[in-house]
Amino acid sequence: MNTRPKEQTLTLIAIALTFGSGAADVASFTRLGGVFTSVMTGNIVLWGLAVARGSLTLASHTAVAVGGYVAGVAVGTWVAHGARADSSDTEGVLPPHVLWVLLTELTLLAGFAAGWEVSGASPAGWAQFCLLATLAAAMGVQSSAVNDMGLAQVSTTYLTGTLTGLVSSLVRPGQDTPYGIRRIGVLIGLAAGALLSGMFVAVAADGVPALPLAALVTTLVVATGPGWRRPRPWVRAQAPEEA
Repeated sequence: MNTRPKEQTLTLIAIALTFGSGAADVASFTRLGGVFTSVMTGNIVLWGLAVARGSLTLASHTAVAVGGYVAGVAVGTWVAHGARADSSDTEGVLPPHVLWVLLTELTLLAGFAAGWEVSGASPAGWAQFCLLATLAAAMGVQSSAVNDMGLAQVSTTYLTGTLTGLVSSLVRPGQDTPYGIRRIGVLIGLAAGALLSGMFVAVAADGVPALPLAALVTTLVVATGPGWRRPRPWVRAQAPEEA
């Protein structure tokens, strides 16, 4: 018997994923050309600044980041569509097609980690562009998965709306604060991920990819661990034999 409320578990998942996106953004901003891998609003602003200044370097990095993110959303959506068609099982905190999308993100993050290590945590040239595109694609895949998770009132890659909703609910007289803990949690998770990633960049840059990887592995463990009775996404459930 599962004793953990589903909404509480979804909150933990949201915090873990947001921690990972915060860590990824610090890695990209400090070592991959001064752009973001999840905050596309910021990248579009930076692209406008690059054009105004005539900076081809900044413009190209923002274009790669946005392009990688868009590709990641497209891939995540495609994977979810295919997995949803193959499975009708919806039992558990996350449906199987969402788990498949998160496994796709895990693959991208593992590839990013390998490339980061090979480049000595200081990629340059084409290696920098390739790693930037890979990490941005991973964040795009994550955003695609979150759209299907039922994470009410929050995102894990862009949090301006989350902050707006939280403040509005807090100052509204005589009203409850729905999803207040979840909203506060993801904001803290973002800051914590960015803080820890910044520390790693300064003193142990080789370990930076471990942060988003750990956040995603934590998500998968929480979503598929004991207490949620469901088959693993890579094992297709067998139809019961007819009597």
